[in-house]
Amino acid sequence: MNQQISFLQKELEPLRAQLITHPLYANVRTISDFQIFTEQHVFAVWDFMSLLKELQRKLTCTSIPWSPVGSPVTRRFINEIVLGEESDIDQNGNITSHFELYLEAMKELGSNQDQIQFFQKTINQGLSIQNALEATNVFEETKDFVNFTFDTIYSGKLHSIAAVFTFGREDLIPEMFVSILQKMKEQGNNQVSTLLYYLERHIEVDGDDHGPISLKMMEEICLNDQKKWEEALIAAQSALNYRIHLWNGILKRL
Repeated sequence: MNQQISFLQKELEPLRAQLITHPLYANVRTISDFQIFTEQHVFAVWDFMSLLKELQRKLTCTSIPWSPVGSPVTRRFINEIVLGEESDIDQNGNITSHFELYLEAMKELGSNQDQIQFFQKTINQGLSIQNALEATNVFEETKDFVNFTFDTIYSGKLHSIAAVFTFGREDLIPEMFVSILQKMKEQGNNQVSTLLYYLERHIEVDGDDHGPISLKMMEEICLNDQKKWEEALIAAQSALNYRIHLWNGILKRL
């Protein structure tokens, strides 16, 4: 493995360990807990798409006239993830985005969708991300998380965007949630069916190949540029810290 990748992974391991063992997971047990969780986490589900779309914009050709851009392997990787995130299938075989599937899970749970809908409405009316968040009644930790995502996107630094995507947004919700939801469903609680499908689908779609390819993407973007590797590490550390911050914010309100 690339020495720079190994170094990044070693440096990030303490933060990843904090996330994987975060006390939030042991405290989300009831429908009410999952309602609180989803009402905040939905903003992270939403802003992930902008992170992904910025990578698609920079690593593939999305303008005309078309011409091949960058590595074919990276192109396929990004486009496959876009396909899955933007137009996957739900448990009934209908085409939907993961964000829309998450909203359906919230509806089934009885979660309040007013704030994410209000936020989207203000964005569509032309308000900036920061101003729209300020106008939305969500936790400060949630606002901080989304603002960080868009600060990274607006920085224009492809290596930082890719680092946040690769190290800060993949496989950070452990299977503990799936286990809890499976037990709730076995006990006859059908309110959790769509959220369970959403989480299981993420595990299935991510698979074993996305991780190694995303690391290869990092290598291709940073090459031997030490400054890019250093900034990528800072961005990844920040992403993990903001995720911990988000989890802390939810845990405080349970």
